[in-house]
Amino acid sequence: MSPITARRALASLADQGVVVRRRVRAGGTFVADEPPRNVLAELTASPAESQAVNRLVDRRLPFECAVTHYAALNATAEQLDELDRLTHSMAESADWSGYHQADEQFHQLVGTASGLGTAVEVYHETLAELYAYFIPYPIELLHKSNCDDVALVAALRVGDIQEAVEVSRMHVDILHRTMFMGLTEGGGAT
Repeated sequence: MSPITARRALASLADQGVVVRRRVRAGGTFVADEPPRNVLAELTASPAESQAVNRLVDRRLPFECAVTHYAALNATAEQLDELDRLTHSMAESADWSGYHQADEQFHQLVGTASGLGTAVEVYHETLAELYAYFIPYPIELLHKSNCDDVALVAALRVGDIQEAVEVSRMHVDILHRTMFMGLTEGGGAT
């Protein structure tokens, strides 16, 4: 998204009372303490969007477990080194955009490292569709999520299939309960 589009979106949200702008020393744009409920209702994903995301979540979970399983068997030393580099990049990211780019590369590389051929293409397509629904989260929460990626690389390095798959399963489950728009409590993968 271009900076001007982001500024316009924030200005619109400020005009609607969803965010407030503070021009003090520690200023910035913040979510309003009590944003108007009618505006929030308009910003919520439609039932059709929510259903689409839930279907993608349900598709991603078994894919994630499968590519992780085979990455534990097939990842090369170079791929594992690159996964490590990407976890460091995520840890050093100061904003959502930088983190998101490294995270996307990380998951694509896990898929590629699996060696599952054309199934990896379908996995990558599913990820791309899901990433369209990601919402920016505070970098502190993303850094916490990166701990899962670090644990995954450690399990892949020693070829611990069971641990690697469990890390991936929990990671996807947590992310889908907290980081997608439109998912209701109890929706999506379980």
